[in-house]
Amino acid sequence: MTEEQFKEFFQDVLITVYANIRDLHEKQGFADPEEQDYISGRLFSYEEILAIFRMSANDTGVNPKELGL
Repeated sequence: MTEEQFKEFFQDVLITVYANIRDLHEKQGFADPEEQDYISGRLFSYEEILAIFRMSANDTGVNPKELGL
């Protein structure tokens, strides 16, 4: 895998994660109480993924903002 391929891969993953977070926030406004817990759990998981990416970026000396984090 080339550096360019990895960049494109990582950007695609981030776009998908952010799109899923946005979609879940939209669904949250219309969800019934049982769905709220499920949506909250999924949002927490996505936020954890982003936190891991940010932490790894910081640990490796990469500016998280340069990665779109």
